[in-house]
Amino acid sequence: MKDIVLERVENQNQIDTLCSIAQRVWHETFDPILPDGQVDYMWNEYGLTYSTAELLRDETLNNAADMKRQIAERKNAIRGLGNVNVNAIEDYKEISERYEFMKTQHDDLITAQDALYKIIEELDIGMRKQFTEKFAMIRAEFDKVFKELFGGGRGTLELMETDILESGIQIIAQPPGKKLQNMMQLSGGEKALTAISLLFAIQNLKPSPFCLLDEIEAALDDSNVDRFAGYLHKLIKNTQFIVITHRRGTMVSADRLYGITMQEKGVSTLVSVNLIEDSLDK
Repeated sequence: MKDIVLERVENQNQIDTLCSIAQRVWHETFDPILPDGQVDYMWNEYGLTYSTAELLRDETLNNAADMKRQIAERKNAIRGLGNVNVNAIEDYKEISERYEFMKTQHDDLITAQDALYKIIEELDIGMRKQFTEKFAMIRAEFDKVFKELFGGGRGTLELMETDILESGIQIIAQPPGKKLQNMMQLSGGEKALTAISLLFAIQNLKPSPFCLLDEIEAALDDSNVDRFAGYLHKLIKNTQFIVITHRRGTMVSADRLYGITMQEKGVSTLVSVNLIEDSLDK
C-alpha cells in the first residue's frame, strides 16, 4: 500500500514538472511574438488559441489598412442586421407548423377541386347523352301527336345552337295544307294546339300521375276541341286529369263535372255530376 502511494506521488510530481516545462516553452516561444495580452484577447474575443489562429491565417492578408477596412465593413454589416431575435427559433417552429397545416389544407382543397371538376365533367357528359336521347324521343312523339290532333301535317323540334345544354329549342309546325313554319307564325288556335301536342308528347313518354289543365283549349275551335278531348281521354289510364274549362266538348268527355254557381249574391254553391254513373244508369 505504501508503494502505491509513493508511486502516485511520483507520477503527480512528473505531471507538475511537465506542466512547468510546457508553460516555460510557451512563454519563450510566443511572448516575443505577441504583445502582452493578445493571447488572452484572442481567446476571450474569438475563442481561439494562437496555434488555432495560425491554422486559419490567410497569407494574402498582409495589408493592415485593408484588413482594418474589411473588419470595419463587416462590423457595420453585422450592426445593420439589427438586434438579434432570441425567439427566432421558436417563431420559426410555430410558423413552420402553421405553414405545414395550411399547406395540408391547400392540398386537400386542390384535391377536392379536381374531384369536383371530374364529377362535373361526368355529369356534363351524362346530361348531354341523356338530353340527346330524350330529345330525339320527344321529337318523334311530338310529330306523332301533332298528326293525330291536327288530322295530318307535321311537327318537329330543332336546336337553335350547337351546344345542346345552352341551346334554345325551336318548334316547327306544318298544319295540314300549310307550309312548314315557325310556331310564332301560326294563328292563336294553331299555337295552342301545337303546345298541347308537345305537352301530350312529353306526357306519353313520362306519364305524370296527376295533371291540372287550366283552359288550355280555350283558343281552339269546336272540331279541335273534340280532338283534344278525345286524345285527353286516351291518357286517363296512367294519369288523373283535372281540367278547368268552359268548352262543351271537353265537358262531354269528362267522367265527373264540378260546377260553381252563385244563386245568391256572395254565396257560391258547388254542383257535381258523375257522368259515368249517369251513363251506366241509362
